[in-house]
Amino acid sequence: MDTYQQNNATYYTLIIVLLGVVVGLLSCENDLREVRRITEAPEEEAVDVSHDVTILYSDSTFVKAELTSPELRIYHDTTGNYEFQKGVQIIMFDENQQEKQRIVSDYAIQHQKAGITEFRDNVVLTMIDGSVIKTEELFYDEKKQIYYNTVPIAMFFKDGKGDLYAPSFESDMDFNNIRSEGNVTGYYLPTDDSQFPSFGN
Repeated sequence: MDTYQQNNATYYTLIIVLLGVVVGLLSCENDLREVRRITEAPEEEAVDVSHDVTILYSDSTFVKAELTSPELRIYHDTTGNYEFQKGVQIIMFDENQQEKQRIVSDYAIQHQKAGITEFRDNVVLTMIDGSVIKTEELFYDEKKQIYYNTVPIAMFFKDGKGDLYAPSFESDMDFNNIRSEGNVTGYYLPTDDSQFPSFGN
């Protein structure tokens, strides 16, 4: 084999080796991309989803509340939260099993560890006497037995006797002791037997 043929053979061998290296590098890059895709993919949510849910809350003597929702999501992570992405309705009963309050909202979540239920978006709380509270946010603290929020709230009293608006509020469960942060605006028309708003009783 003359020098020219040897140079050509060496040249072609070099090209084949380089092509092999390039193909190998491309293959490694594809493998690295696949590894990165797998490791960066979000973990599967550990969640149970139930549809058309009804939950009864009771103690030893009577049913205290009934919750209904189109969908319930129970998270099996460190929170253990119950989430209602498609809305919720909760009816609360007195000791005679008579309805005393009703809450509806477009979204809700029960923070199990904190013992707080958070209602959001088109929240409406209706008392048995027809008085209504409307807001975009409402919290129920199970341990303290209070309602509260941090956004504007509107209170509409029974029989059209008045409307009150507040930047936020806190109240006991029966709305006998309502406290507001900031200026409260609106009006109330007292009746002959009461000079103060009756809310829920």
